[in-house]
Amino acid sequence: MKRILIVIGVLVLAGLAYVQWILPGKVEASMNIVLPHEPYAVSDEARKLHDSLFVVDLHSDSLLWKRDLTRESDIGHMDVPRLQAGNVALQVFSATTKTPSDMNYSSNTSDSDDITLLAIASLWPPRTWFSLYERAAYQLDNLYRVAEDSDLVVVKNRADLQSLVESRAKGEPALGGLYLIEGAHPLEGNIENLDRLFERGLRVVGLTHFFDNELGGSLHGTSGEGLSEFGRAVIRRANELNVIIDIAHASPAMVEDVLALSTAPVMLSHGGLKGACDSERNLSDALMKKFALQGGLVGIGYWDAAVCDASPEGIVRSIRYAIDLLGVDHVALGSDYDGTISPPFDTSELSVLTDVMRRSGFSEEEIRKVMGENAKRFLLDNLPQQ
Repeated sequence: MKRILIVIGVLVLAGLAYVQWILPGKVEASMNIVLPHEPYAVSDEARKLHDSLFVVDLHSDSLLWKRDLTRESDIGHMDVPRLQAGNVALQVFSATTKTPSDMNYSSNTSDSDDITLLAIASLWPPRTWFSLYERAAYQLDNLYRVAEDSDLVVVKNRADLQSLVESRAKGEPALGGLYLIEGAHPLEGNIENLDRLFERGLRVVGLTHFFDNELGGSLHGTSGEGLSEFGRAVIRRANELNVIIDIAHASPAMVEDVLALSTAPVMLSHGGLKGACDSERNLSDALMKKFALQGGLVGIGYWDAAVCDASPEGIVRSIRYAIDLLGVDHVALGSDYDGTISPPFDTSELSVLTDVMRRSGFSEEEIRKVMGENAKRFLLDNLPQQ
């Protein structure tokens, strides 16, 4: 009997070890794939230009996964060493807190949730298993842990960002991280939770994700509704706190309501233009022009539903289309790295975009603005002062 108990104990421990250390990596490796490709040939001129840029990426979901972001990995799309290899100056980190089963771009409800399974399998603290607010807070804690163990600094205000800009200008390997929640369902219908997350470091609030929530309709939900009364309260309070509003995944009616109500410009952290890629993921060109006229900034994504052609050339075509439609000052990068997409390169290979833009006739000013200067200006204008 003793031997049997020992064997059972060993099997249990082996099972727990598998769940803790192996299974999450296998799950991520199957979902965050880089499309196979030969090494990109980047010209010396493009590489020199890229190394001089202040590069900003407005969206990644890397905090969701059980992976040490301070170490270079062959899993996923992004970590601190790969950000540094790609000369990224500032990365916006998103917290994903709930995703429906059979997630799609056309119609989803809030009746199911795959993040619960991921949180339990990854041995997140029990408080996160059934609280969306705690999941958001836990992922923010993850960002602070990365900052403690690497060159990354958490940017919370204009002064922090200006310090980062000055450090980069001196040639220092400075890297900033900014925190975003993807969908405001972690507020759990309580406006005070926006203040609580703000005090902890939240600086960008995405309103919806793949399903309708307390704020209103998702682009991929079932109602198509605009802002609810709670949604309006969140917009007003976000404006008061200088929390930036992100309309990625918001229904057209919600975007219209946000543009009518917000006293500050808003951004679309990751996506594309419908005229360049007629996908259910993208908003109409007419609505995007209205968004840009009010100072908006769109981060062009790196995956098929955002740009249709998920190649460096396809991404650059969407960037060109966005510049021609909205104006160069309203276009940025929004990779959606580690967001269960399949991009054509990871962040360490980002110079390929600079190279393709040069070969496609972009001016140096256009390249600098799209690769990060627009995002830097937008954030310096809209983050809290201190």
